[in-house]
Order: sequence, then structure tokens, then C-alpha cells
Amino acid sequence: MAGQTPTTTRDKTTLDKTLQKSEEVAADVQRASDNLAVVSTVLEQELPDEVQVGEVAQAIEHTSQLEEKLAKSAEKLAEVNAALSEEIEKRLEVTAERDESQALAEKLKAKIRADGAD
Repeated sequence: MAGQTPTTTRDKTTLDKTLQKSEEVAADVQRASDNLAVVSTVLEQELPDEVQVGEVAQAIEHTSQLEEKLAKSAEKLAEVNAALSEEIEKRLEVTAERDESQALAEKLKAKIRADGAD
């Protein structure tokens, strides 16, 4: 990316990598939630009611609770990813504005030097 300083490029790369990792984690959490929902459904539907007592009933309930927690975590991660993506865009805009200002300042300095040499 022409006109960007090494720091800007490094920051963007770091944020992009962070966002990518976070999106991968979100996808993993969502898959785990989906898989756990399937397990929970199968347990509830396939086990006769007379078997769904005691520890088995607790395990089924715990599976349902875990699925809900994973689903909520996936939602939160999606929100975090959206905020991170928005921050990356803002930083790119601010960096572009800064680069334009620096380029203009350099032009003005060069003009002042040239006018002073006359």
C-alpha cells in the first residue's frame, strides 16, 4: 500500500490477523453450539422418559445449558468482530487522512524552501 508507513501497515496487519482469528474462533464456537444442540435433541428424543431421570436427566439438562451458553458466546463474538472490523475501517480512514496531510505539509515545506532560495 503506497504512502503508508511501516507502522500503519504493521498495525493493519495485526488488526486484520486478530479479526481473522476471532472470526475463526466464532465459527468454531458456533459449530460446537450447533453440534451440542443436535446431541441435546437426540438425547431428549431418543431416550425414553423413564430413562431420563437422575444423572441422565442432569446430563441432558447440562447439555442444553451448555448449548445456550455457546450460542450466546457465538453472538458476543460476532458483535466483537463487527466492532473490530469497524475499528479497522476507522483507522484506515484516519491513516489516509494523516498521509494526505503529511504529503501536503511536505509540498508546502518544499515550496517555502524554494521560495526562500529565490
